[in-house]
Order: sequence, then structure tokens, then C-alpha cells
Amino acid sequence: MSLTHFDQQGQAHMVDISDKSVTDREAVAEGVVLMRPETLALAEGGAAKGDVLGVARIAGIMAAKRTSDLIPLCHPLPITRVALDLVPDADLPGIRVTARLRTAGKTGVEMEALTAVSVACLTIYDMLKAAEKDMRIDGIRLLRKSGGKSGDYEAK
Repeated sequence: MSLTHFDQQGQAHMVDISDKSVTDREAVAEGVVLMRPETLALAEGGAAKGDVLGVARIAGIMAAKRTSDLIPLCHPLPITRVALDLVPDADLPGIRVTARLRTAGKTGVEMEALTAVSVACLTIYDMLKAAEKDMRIDGIRLLRKSGGKSGDYEAK
């Protein structure tokens, strides 16, 4: 199997998508921020810096829109939907972050979904670090994607 971001000489390049068809594409990614129950209570009730989950949601949306500025070989995409769910989970304890993205384009939105989750998790950490420095960001992964030549994917 060859990697698409390298040419015959092994040099990095942006994948040529000019001959690909425009199709509806969707990706869903997830991650969690693990923390102590008392830190989770702060996140749910509003920490000193304000609405932790609301700020993290906006940060994730903004990051999705800027993915091609952050990941060197990503194409800029016309994103048609970005939705982030940030759900406090006492069983973890922590916050479960899920991003759903859509586009009608020539390449998928997997990197945008993963970037949205990553930045939302980092924002949660940043806003709560005064209360707990040993929080852990974990399990960032692609859950599923649809559309495009490679077809559908669902994590096991």
C-alpha cells in the first residue's frame, strides 16, 4: 500500500483531487477529557473563566474551519455543517466530545472532525487547568465517515 501524500521519490505533496467527483461527505470523530469529579462539577456549573463547554464548542467549530491552515497537506474545504456535542459524563468522570462535519466536495472531512475534537478538548483543558493539571485527553479517533471513492468507514 502506498501513502497518498508522498510522490514516487518519497517527497511530500498535496494529493491531486482535480479528477475526483464532488460527493456528499460526512465524518464523525470523538475524544474525551478525563478529570476528577470535582473538576467536572466546575465544568458543568461554570468555572471562573465562564461557560467552559460553550467556549470549547466554539473553539472546535473555529478549528474545523481552519484545518487546512494547521495540517500542511490538507485541502481547504467548503464545510457545510459543523456540530459539536460536549457531554459531561460522571462515569468517566469527564467530558465526552463528538464532532460531526459535512461537505459536498472532492475530499473528505475526517481531518476537520478530528481537529475540531482535538481543539475542543484542549480548550476544556485550558479552561479547567487551574483546578486540575493532571486531566487527560484520551481516545481521539474517527468514528465513521461516508462518501467518496474509498466508501464508508465505521470504527469497531
